[in-house]
Amino acid sequence: MGQLLALRVLQGVVGAAASVVAMAVIGDRYSGAEAARLMSRLWIAIAVAPILAPLAGTAIAEQWGWRAVFTVLAVMGALLAVAVARALPETLPPERRIARGAAASLGGYGRLLRDRQFVALAVLPGLGLAVIMSYVTGSPFVFQGEYGLSAREFAVVFGLGATSMMVGSQLNATLVRRVGPVRLLRAGLPATAVSTAVLVVVAATHAGGVVGLIVPLWFTVALLASVISNASALALSRHPERSGTAAAVIGFLQGALGGAVSPLVGVLGGTGVAMAAVMLGAATAGFVVLAVGTSAYHRDGELEPSSVA
Repeated sequence: MGQLLALRVLQGVVGAAASVVAMAVIGDRYSGAEAARLMSRLWIAIAVAPILAPLAGTAIAEQWGWRAVFTVLAVMGALLAVAVARALPETLPPERRIARGAAASLGGYGRLLRDRQFVALAVLPGLGLAVIMSYVTGSPFVFQGEYGLSAREFAVVFGLGATSMMVGSQLNATLVRRVGPVRLLRAGLPATAVSTAVLVVVAATHAGGVVGLIVPLWFTVALLASVISNASALALSRHPERSGTAAAVIGFLQGALGGAVSPLVGVLGGTGVAMAAVMLGAATAGFVVLAVGTSAYHRDGELEPSSVA
């Protein structure tokens, strides 16, 4: 068991590095609406994978045993390594690279954390992921325990969450060039708060049964695809000279906030109301962060890149 845990921790570290590099590559090459469009494509993988992975892992384990899951992961990792080696060149040109070393890295974090608008934008993807992870954490207890769905029926319902993320990401990628990431973010966060508020009411009254619960959940996750992509792109655009460090801060906050908030669903009882209330709290916090921590809702507030950038 000790060996298994140690290797799983190592796997998590490497996986975290991969997600940071993926965001940094976009930050190196694009900014503004184009960065938001590509971030939407990236988030299809980042956000949909945690939803689909348990279903795929369960199917593999039932068919060939739990060890086969790691065999599949090993094969996927090898294929990705070959693809990266052959098709992904270095995206940060030499003239934009900065001094290496621990002191330089810590200095970069300090520069980012002194930028209030960057911090606010970097927090938003974490709060968005907290909403999603609260749904992922609570949905088995709510749909199977409270609404009486079978394991197969729950798998179908759970898979709908992946379709909403894909639809939301595709729609955001289409709209962001015409509307702009700031405007979409200004509209997306209050819409998410309203959707989760409707979810609280439905969960408390059981109005519409399972379908009544699925509809606001679907729209909430679809809206979050836009929120997370646009906030990440805007945060990276503020400091393109430190896209790797910025991506690391965004990734850290996603893991920290998602991991800290989602267990509250169980603490509050694991019911539909508990799940919806935690989702509403995280969504409302995101709206407050955008309104207070940035100029997005100010007149002519367009979240321009920082003076350093």
